[in-house]
Amino acid sequence: MITVDPGTYVQLLALVQNSIIAAAVLGVVGGLIGVFVMQRDMAFAVHGISELSFAGAAAALLLGLNVVGGSIIGSLIAAALIGVLGAKARDRNSIIGVLMPFGLGLGILFLALYPGRSGNKFGLLTGQIISVDLPQLGLLIGISIVVLVALLIVWRPLTFDSLDAEVASARGVPSRALSILFMTLLGLTVAVSVQVIGALLVMALLVTPAAAALRVSSSPVMVPVLSMVFGLVSAVGGILLAIGGSLPISPYITTISFAIYVVCRIIGSRARVAR
Repeated sequence: MITVDPGTYVQLLALVQNSIIAAAVLGVVGGLIGVFVMQRDMAFAVHGISELSFAGAAAALLLGLNVVGGSIIGSLIAAALIGVLGAKARDRNSIIGVLMPFGLGLGILFLALYPGRSGNKFGLLTGQIISVDLPQLGLLIGISIVVLVALLIVWRPLTFDSLDAEVASARGVPSRALSILFMTLLGLTVAVSVQVIGALLVMALLVTPAAAALRVSSSPVMVPVLSMVFGLVSAVGGILLAIGGSLPISPYITTISFAIYVVCRIIGSRARVAR
């Protein structure tokens, strides 16, 4: 609910334009990579990576270093461990189950030692509406472009490997290398998402939009398009609502994302009944 007058809202809008741009970029990138997250059954991995990303960001905050850089290092460490050691789903889930409490515990320790403002601590978990400055925005856009270009380059073999890894491997697709590459791209996406939406609720941009799109379509073209649109609407819509309220960004983003999923689930269920 917006609690400020229109004039003040416009002024606030100008102050958070970097966050709006960042949210739009993350909505698109998160929606696109989320399709592969769902196809590869790796929703749990997103949460595991976000916990170590949070630990890296908290360590950087404590040491006075670049928070995004710390977040990226934490994410890439988690992604590498999951990608190299978790080739099988059972092994992967075990590794993630070990990494999650470890990363969360380290992050909480670093935040407890941090002497600065409590808002900085809270923002790493739930996002901050004015947390994105120009250098961070440039870094976020640069990383997002790298992720998008890499996904487009390996789109076909990655799709093949995601849908049927055994057949893809038999046909000569380098499944192991693709797995490590995908985990690296996922780690980068999680790292830059933590800065806006926070570590605890990053799945709202990397899982829910794709899950919603898959409820209403099975088209290899429409699912990625819908997922990106849903991610964009959730992220930007959440920012616009949070500007006029007193709550962090993440409750708004997650609520919009969840509402879209519910609507898509109802539409998908009715379509199947109609057939």
